[in-house]
Amino acid sequence: MLAMNKKNIVYGAFIMLAVVAMLSACRDKRSTGLEYARNMYDPIAFNQDQPNKNFANGQTAQTPPPSTDPIGFVRFEFANTAEGLKAAEAAVVNPLPLTKENLLEGKHFYEVFCGVCHGAKGDGKGPITLLEKGINAPAFYGEGKESSRGGLMSELTVGRIYHTVFYGYNAMGSHASQLTPTERWKVILYVQQLQKQK
Repeated sequence: MLAMNKKNIVYGAFIMLAVVAMLSACRDKRSTGLEYARNMYDPIAFNQDQPNKNFANGQTAQTPPPSTDPIGFVRFEFANTAEGLKAAEAAVVNPLPLTKENLLEGKHFYEVFCGVCHGAKGDGKGPITLLEKGINAPAFYGEGKESSRGGLMSELTVGRIYHTVFYGYNAMGSHASQLTPTERWKVILYVQQLQKQK
């Protein structure tokens, strides 16, 4: 009988301890219970959107100093205006040499980013333009192939093509975020080869 009472007391104590542990864990809804290596959970650095008393304006994310660019950023100095287009047309030259490797890479990027509208051969018969009514991508060669910016597509200058690829025009969006400057120049080398077709 005494053994039964001891056993009941131990079970009772264990159940009470379990109930207390469960209730104490439910106290804070955000608490996950015990934590190991707390410093691995809490970041040392401030988050960008956190207030920060180390700066006069109280913000963590600060405006970069004037005349600075992010690493790898290449500035295009011509504005997205008619004047900027004319200035780019007159001043911009392709810094890449016309090599077989540059043309092959330019063809690849053209087919991925441009061919869906302008066609793999530059004939304006890409899969999107054939499927979607009302979308017309101009061909880069042939008589009467007018650019919506004026002039024949086969006579577009390097600066005009680069400006259009960088900013986009009409239904064509900007490709500045999809193609690096070097990739854009390679595409232009390939487009210039397409312009020479008859």
